[in-house]
Amino acid sequence: MQSQAHPLEAFFQQAVRNSYEGALGLRDPDVTNYVARLLCEFSATDKLYKLRDADGHPIEQLETMLNAADPIHGAAPSFDAERAMRKHIGDYALFVAGMYPHAVESRSGRRHARPSMGELVHAGKESYYIVSQFNLFEYEQEAPLFARLSDWFERCILGLSLVREQLTPRRPMLPPPVQ
Repeated sequence: MQSQAHPLEAFFQQAVRNSYEGALGLRDPDVTNYVARLLCEFSATDKLYKLRDADGHPIEQLETMLNAADPIHGAAPSFDAERAMRKHIGDYALFVAGMYPHAVESRSGRRHARPSMGELVHAGKESYYIVSQFNLFEYEQEAPLFARLSDWFERCILGLSLVREQLTPRRPMLPPPVQ
């Protein structure tokens, strides 16, 4: 049985393709499709914070997400759970850094609940890299995609910022006065 496409998928596919392929020259249909589906998934706000703590509350802080994904010292009950959590952390970092850069901490020196752009980039690249290392059995086919997402993380953020610009309504410009 084939799953139904998200109502925004064609729209996001075109927007991501315009930015990634058209503006950045990043011609990788797998990456383009993945990022477009990510935008569809995160269009539902409950998906952005789908990682939960022991009490079932959504985890909102990046550092807490990273700690929860650790199968040795954290809450991840297995390496498969670690992979799923790390995939989500990579997705979260890419989405927030590209679509909501104003939500990151801009002041240096003081720790706040919001991560810095550097922390998001590091967490996203590292998380996608870890996911790419799950390259056997059922994960073998998609592991190279996550390796590319890790390698191209900054370019993917830039591409999403271009998508954001396409989606951001601008005030209509009045024509210049006639002289």
